[in-house]
Amino acid sequence: MKKFATFILVITIVTALGLCGYALKVLGVFGNTPAQPAQTTVAEESEEEQPVFSSSIPGSYDSMDEVAVVMAVNQEEKTITLRNTDLQRNYTLDYSQATRLEDRYGSSLSIAQIKAGDLVQVTFLKNKKRLNTLSLCGGEAWTYEKVTEYAVNRNTRVLTLGTDSYKIGDDTLIFSQGKQIDWMDLNDVDVLTVNGIDQHVYSIVVEKGHGYLRLENDTYFVGGWIEVGESLISPITQDMLLTVPEGDYQVLLTNNGNRGMKNISIKRGEELDLDIGDIEIEETKIGRVVFSVTPSNASVYVDGELVDVAAPLELEYGIHQMIAGAEGYDTMTRYINVGEELANLDVRLEKTSTVSGNSSSNNSDKNTTTSGTGSVISTTDQGQYHVMITAPEKVELYVDGNYIGITPISFKKVAGSHVITLRKDGYVTRSYTIQVDEEQKDISYSFADLTAGSVSGNEN
Repeated sequence: MKKFATFILVITIVTALGLCGYALKVLGVFGNTPAQPAQTTVAEESEEEQPVFSSSIPGSYDSMDEVAVVMAVNQEEKTITLRNTDLQRNYTLDYSQATRLEDRYGSSLSIAQIKAGDLVQVTFLKNKKRLNTLSLCGGEAWTYEKVTEYAVNRNTRVLTLGTDSYKIGDDTLIFSQGKQIDWMDLNDVDVLTVNGIDQHVYSIVVEKGHGYLRLENDTYFVGGWIEVGESLISPITQDMLLTVPEGDYQVLLTNNGNRGMKNISIKRGEELDLDIGDIEIEETKIGRVVFSVTPSNASVYVDGELVDVAAPLELEYGIHQMIAGAEGYDTMTRYINVGEELANLDVRLEKTSTVSGNSSSNNSDKNTTTSGTGSVISTTDQGQYHVMITAPEKVELYVDGNYIGITPISFKKVAGSHVITLRKDGYVTRSYTIQVDEEQKDISYSFADLTAGSVSGNEN
């Protein structure tokens, strides 16, 4: 009996070793077992004969991408297109109900939850181009959603989120409405989702983009102000074209104490012509603003004029620019929206902080007495140096919403971030954000030709 048991044990061990040997032989084509698959992609396919796995066996795979970017999901054809971040090559895999989809914590996902820009880890059958598993990257990977406060240095390709800086590389992918766009297409008003690992940005998704607003029959309001919801505030200039975040807004227009309102809907990438010629001009209304200023010796300017804040200041209804400053304090710029008979305005300057021996003296506070915010309009003149826009030719050029002329054309060089908008009837309007340096020399930009296809709309 003991000899028989020993014989059975020997047979069992030999059989097990034989099966393991066969498994290693099959998976050894790639030099790894499923627990540690080779990092290969469809783009790297060898001319050698590939192993065949039965689709009835769940969990079969021979290849893995540890970090891939989702390029597109086609639910009709049941395919997903990915980019290998090392080789910068795209490949497409089929998925099925047997494909396991998980978030970074191991919880199940539906295919509808997978979108362009996601960072994922995938396992798949290379020769079959069949997706086995897909999971959102965890570990050092991160995702920031609904990002509104950010800065992009387009010269150094650095994205700043709060106090942290991240690198935008040539491999960084940027998506808008599922389509890939250039990083210069980003506008400061866009709302983003940013995906990366460590300090490197792998993908940026524009969750909320921008469109364009043009005023028609605006003669009376030129020289006044326009306020678009709480998104922006800007002086009204002749033939202006504003870049506005997509969404629904109430537009407030003011000039010489008169005001008018319109409701608009801005769509991504589209231009809206708003006719304001039917706004009834009302009798000028006056409101009084009571200032409380700290420090008490601060100088306060309203619409470019020094004012006495010891007594209530009478101002016409509408938007006014206020600048307050004092020695040893940061300068404050605010927009005052006067819409009441009496309003109180608390102005508190912050003491100047010293960093590396240099003091900061241009702090901007964008709040207003009522609703509405806006950016400070720079009036800094860098001298006689210019920015030249050489291409595309024979299109309208707008800089920060202001009409400049027909390209090729130049404008005065002012350091900082500026929005370049290119427009031509019958073509899709495009805008780019450029970073102008402080160097005392001329610079030039050349952009891609506009594509045919009108996307303009009208609203009366």
